[in-house]
Amino acid sequence: MNVGLRQLRAFLAVAKHGSFSRAAEEVAVSQSAVSFSVQQLESELGLRLLDRTTRQVKLTAVG
Repeated sequence: MNVGLRQLRAFLAVAKHGSFSRAAEEVAVSQSAVSFSVQQLESELGLRLLDRTTRQVKLTAVG
């Protein structure tokens, strides 16, 4: 397993704010970089951590 600090910080910021754009502001990277980091984390863990819709982001039971 190769989980990095960047992926964990991105995930925690999204979980905290419920928004990729606000998470991006917190960790000072682009929204797409946050999204990519979370996707990498989910892929590495083999789990879906977030439920994404066009309006909101929520944690899954695992997340």
